[in-house]
Amino acid sequence: MHPGRVDAHQHFWRLARGDYDWLDQGDPALAPLARDFEPDDLAPLRRANGIGRTVLVQAAATMEETEHLLALADGHPEIAGVVGWIDLSDPGRLPVLERWALHPAFKGVRPMLQDLPDTEWIVHGPHPAMVQALIERGLRLDALVKPPHLAALTRFVERWPELKVVIDHAAKPALREGWQAAWVAPWRTGLAELAAHPQVCCKFSGLLTEAAPEQIPSPGAAQDLITPVWEELLRQFGPERLMWGSDWPVLNLAADYGRWADIAGRFIDLLPLPDRQAVWGGTAEAFYQLGRPS
Repeated sequence: MHPGRVDAHQHFWRLARGDYDWLDQGDPALAPLARDFEPDDLAPLRRANGIGRTVLVQAAATMEETEHLLALADGHPEIAGVVGWIDLSDPGRLPVLERWALHPAFKGVRPMLQDLPDTEWIVHGPHPAMVQALIERGLRLDALVKPPHLAALTRFVERWPELKVVIDHAAKPALREGWQAAWVAPWRTGLAELAAHPQVCCKFSGLLTEAAPEQIPSPGAAQDLITPVWEELLRQFGPERLMWGSDWPVLNLAADYGRWADIAGRFIDLLPLPDRQAVWGGTAEAFYQLGRPS
């Protein structure tokens, strides 16, 4: 176990709670995820891969789920941070946000931007009072985006330079479409524009599920496919603004926890020691203000 290693992006859910709409649509491709995933399921995987702590990220667009995640954090000290959901467009939710901010595990919010029909919602949707509350309480914003959202996210970041933002899953490059497809130019340009703002970090996570199964038949093939992504992220953000995450259990659609940790390690472990420590945990620790491990 490496106490300083942090999985900066994982999920738990309990289906009986009934608010995971994206799992209730009968998509057979999501069948492996249609069961409960709880801390006891992740614990042996964490330990086997040397991960000491995690950041637990929302998977339902409800405040009730955030309450559930905070309750899990109360009983599981390995959950070092919780990123929840709240309607940022509604200033009437401000008292809830203020209450959550008192919880030591609550670190920020994630609007599920990839699921909104308006790719520019982040520019005009959030109420200024809610964004200002995030800033004043030292909370963070996780940006669940794809390449078409990046230009709007840049405008938001420019408007709110004091808000720390992290791009989830490297903005989901559409690897299954190949490197000659239309997503590549806006992805590269958008990342560069965001990386120019020092308050923006990026997660090295969620990439295997953006590939087609036939593209990643082996760890070596996955490494080859992801190399251009890693090189772009490293060039734009540097290790001090990159953090590793598993995106477990969504990861299970493409690979198991250990396989992704191994593939990621093929990149991260070539860095000098301080940079390795940053990507494996130091960046997440600093960004989310997780404190030092005991």
